[in-house]
Amino acid sequence: MRLPRIFCCAAPSNIDFSANDELIHSSAGQEKDKSSLKPEPYSPANIQKLFKKYADQENPETIGAEGFGELCSDGEIPMDGALPLLLFWHLGSKELGVITLQEWTKGMEESRISSLHTLHIFLNDLHDLLLTDLSPKAKKDGEPYDRTHYNKYAADRTGSFSKFYMACFLLVKPGQSRNIDMETAVTFWSVLLAPQYPIMSEVTTFINEKGAYKAANKDVWSMMLEFCKTVGPNLDNYEPEGAWPSLLDDFVSWKQEKTAGNKPIQNERMEEDE
Repeated sequence: MRLPRIFCCAAPSNIDFSANDELIHSSAGQEKDKSSLKPEPYSPANIQKLFKKYADQENPETIGAEGFGELCSDGEIPMDGALPLLLFWHLGSKELGVITLQEWTKGMEESRISSLHTLHIFLNDLHDLLLTDLSPKAKKDGEPYDRTHYNKYAADRTGSFSKFYMACFLLVKPGQSRNIDMETAVTFWSVLLAPQYPIMSEVTTFINEKGAYKAANKDVWSMMLEFCKTVGPNLDNYEPEGAWPSLLDDFVSWKQEKTAGNKPIQNERMEEDE
């Protein structure tokens, strides 16, 4: 089975995954109109039936990495973007690529989702809500899922995204380790932060160029979101005396030097004349 890098980092060691060469940022909204999935009425029995279809043969109360890949393929859920992460978060999963029967049953029953068609719609709605600038979708008659959780997320979009973002750290963090290796962190930042905060693309360029940072702990992970939310693209409101991780201090110095080096000579002369 072929999975993108975003899941290879947390895959069980006894399964051979080969990573894609490139990480493609999915645009969830583009998938909606092209979906070939057929709508089905809600049925609690179908929740269990759907789980059994993708459950491990040796462990029937768990959907593992292989079954999850098949579920995403059948449900038209791109595995190279944020949709699978949103599913793990919504279900309260404890491990990336693994869903237990209890997690599945609770999450799907609460949102009244019993088909891949409805799951596809729900995850795309969450993506639009939390990872784009789109306004919360208006309720329509015949809504295919229970909007209780969606409305809760919509009531505090910023807070909901922060919870989702921090949950991703715990999902991908290996075992008892306190850190995520930097290559994995950059991959997740590219999916979670770069689409919303353009400065994140510059940060990842800096990290890759320097190659000196080996891992990101929970503090670095948390402060990266805070940096994206509070510091402008031109770093006008960056406070060097703030409690920023050294990685971000180094990035700011790098960007300032780069900006100064790209300043037109004519402008420099005008400044000197003044």
